[in-house]
Amino acid sequence: MNEIQGGRLCVDYGQKIRELRKGAGLSANTLAKKVDLDPTTIYKMEAGVSKPSLDALERICAALGVTLAEFFTDEDPSKDEAHRLYAECGDLPKEAVERVAELIALYRIKYKVEKDSQK
Repeated sequence: MNEIQGGRLCVDYGQKIRELRKGAGLSANTLAKKVDLDPTTIYKMEAGVSKPSLDALERICAALGVTLAEFFTDEDPSKDEAHRLYAECGDLPKEAVERVAELIALYRIKYKVEKDSQK
């Protein structure tokens, strides 16, 4: 998806945003609400009609649970269930996110015990 042209990295912003958004299970309207943009702005970005500002791209990446660095790689982190879960927690209060982290830790322990007992 990313290419080098004339020594510069060329990114198809629209395709990347659309893939990450769909991977996160979000509609364009939902993403627009999360990042405080008009839905038509998201549609225009995805269609390649416009490119996001750095501020908008940072907000979009945060809402989709990816870093700017991940956005500019050819890997698709949206396929990773952990990124989807992270994006889901984005609008929760800090205490709720801490509880989710505790649950994950408990499931890690449980999974390890079950995995070890199957050997």
